[in-house]
Amino acid sequence: MDAAIAGLGMTELGRVYGRSPRRLAADAVRLAAADAGLVPGDLDGLLVSHGVGGSPGIELADALGLRDLRLLSQINSFGATAGAMVAYAAMSVRAGSATVVACVFADAPLRPKQPSGSAYDREAREWYGFGGMAAALGLRSVNSSYALAAQRHMARYGTTSEQLGAIAVSTRDWAARNPLAQLRKPITLDDHQRSRWVSEPLHLLDCCLVSNGAVAVVVTSAERARDLARPPVHLWGWGQGHPGQRRERGSDFGLTTGAAASGAAAMRMAGITVADVDVCELYDCYTYTVLVSLEDYGFCAKGEGGAFAASGALGPGGSLPTNTGGGQLSAYYMWGMTPLSEAVIQARGDGGERQAPSTDVILVSGNGGILDHHSTLIVSPHAKGA
Repeated sequence: MDAAIAGLGMTELGRVYGRSPRRLAADAVRLAAADAGLVPGDLDGLLVSHGVGGSPGIELADALGLRDLRLLSQINSFGATAGAMVAYAAMSVRAGSATVVACVFADAPLRPKQPSGSAYDREAREWYGFGGMAAALGLRSVNSSYALAAQRHMARYGTTSEQLGAIAVSTRDWAARNPLAQLRKPITLDDHQRSRWVSEPLHLLDCCLVSNGAVAVVVTSAERARDLARPPVHLWGWGQGHPGQRRERGSDFGLTTGAAASGAAAMRMAGITVADVDVCELYDCYTYTVLVSLEDYGFCAKGEGGAFAASGALGPGGSLPTNTGGGQLSAYYMWGMTPLSEAVIQARGDGGERQAPSTDVILVSGNGGILDHHSTLIVSPHAKGA
């Protein structure tokens, strides 16, 4: 029994105030169910993921008035969670453990009149052990840790800031065509280079947004999805990779990621190769993560991601449309639900001005921690083998 995504629910995204993460999550689940032509009472499974706020948890089921669920769990592998949730839901549907499963992520770190950067502030935390040594050296934030990874890639392969900037520019070109994107004003490479340093070699325009909101999808059998309100988005394959790399001399930290293992597993299950992929929706917490993911998936050789991005391949009119909604760099930051939601939109042909010319095979990635966790989905508007 194959599985498919039958519903997509998205609340307002960005600087959305006045609703708790739990309320946002409940709204997104209701929207996803309605999108599929269902009501929440049709759900017999619920998988929940939350951001930095720690809410919602499995109590969301009660807030939605759900009864007699056959599957209920809270899942967290950070930015890789969306792919993991959908895979878990698909496996449950295939096994008969549940028939209609909602997967939801919600977060609301932004506060009125406070800068976006304060949402993930770690300066106030208590440092101890070896973590305290890293903090003393300046590694007190996610930004600095990803900057270290990007520096490693640059030192090994000659990757440049301008090549990272090409990713920021192409992503913004897509966002300009997306009415839901937070940032739609086109940028140039000069704009990227002039933007302030956040943590060298990462400029402000190398870094993702911060957003409030929630996104949910409904997973059911492909057979049932065919009879529901919206075209099904078929799940062809999935995989995970958790390399457990230590940031120490001799490791591959910054050079390779879990995308290599998770991508190979997902494509093997789907029965495809990278040559079959029409569109990529990649986790872009930073421009660097797009570059290294493209290499690890095999779209270009290791060390050639910078040149590939600078070639124009990723933007509108390029050979590999990537992050067609503007991604997390320019559209909205909903962890792994950002690339997943755009994949659903593209597979359904709902992209409007940003619709990719071919969407037979779409690759979706999620990245969590500091390159610690990775998930991959292969989705299509077509049934597998059709």
